[in-house]
Amino acid sequence: MSDIFCRDCNMLTEVVFDHSAGDTICSECGLVLESRSVDETSEWRSFADESNGNDPNRVGGPVNPLLADGGLSTVIAGPSNGASSNALPSSVGRWQSRASKPDRHLLNIFSAIAIMADRLGLVTTIKDRANEIYKKVEDQRPLRGRNQDAVVAACLYIACRQENKPRTVKEICSAVSGASKKEIGRAKEFIWKHLEVEIGQEIGTIHAGDYLRRFCSNLGMKNLEVKAAQETVQKSEDLVIRRSPISVAAAVIYIITQLSDDKRTFKDISLATRVAEGTIKNSYKDLYPHLPRLIPNWFAKEEDVKNLCN
Repeated sequence: MSDIFCRDCNMLTEVVFDHSAGDTICSECGLVLESRSVDETSEWRSFADESNGNDPNRVGGPVNPLLADGGLSTVIAGPSNGASSNALPSSVGRWQSRASKPDRHLLNIFSAIAIMADRLGLVTTIKDRANEIYKKVEDQRPLRGRNQDAVVAACLYIACRQENKPRTVKEICSAVSGASKKEIGRAKEFIWKHLEVEIGQEIGTIHAGDYLRRFCSNLGMKNLEVKAAQETVQKSEDLVIRRSPISVAAAVIYIITQLSDDKRTFKDISLATRVAEGTIKNSYKDLYPHLPRLIPNWFAKEEDVKNLCN
């Protein structure tokens, strides 16, 4: 049940859904607020995994504008009255095979993107954006001869940037087995080159704060520590420090943990952020002279900040 405004009761009331009749009924006065509503839930459970192999679903997936036929093509099943007659007539089988070929490659790519996105814990919007990027690149420039795993990984990297949920190349590389970091970088530059007009305007600048919360979560940091790290990173953006945002984020996390009860080593930070220990140390040294005005006063005393090792 949920709350809907009833015009007779003149207030929000709980309603009951009568799925058999398609009616939405007020639980207070019994007024039918909506009739013949469409049930958007599943038609029924799918028993396709059972031994008989029959799938009772009469509908397919949603329309996919990236496919030639919108993903609404029909597949003719073979007869099931005997093992010897499972094959379709040669003419029907030939035409069905021809019709499915244009989209077969894209379906495989979209499946690979979905698997990689699930490994990285990415949302559906990023997954769909990566599909769009791949389709645009393929339409403009054939991708034959290129490492498809690297191209798919690069599409996901760019999609994350466009959706303001950036991932590092190392994180993307950890979810794919058939491409190295260097190959993904080349594929990324290739896509940027051919879609510069469309992609360039949509990709914003990466900030250290974009990575911070995820890294803090990996380390299991407390809410107050995360809040202090966010304020520190925000203040550090006014400084002229020639370090990558991910390096600054890792260094800030190290600093905050050193000022808290749960201290972490450079190695711990490196494992959680995938940033080399040496890089974190150098970023820490660059931030150290500015720490008194970067660290929030409510989190640490000025004396504790000055006692940090240089």
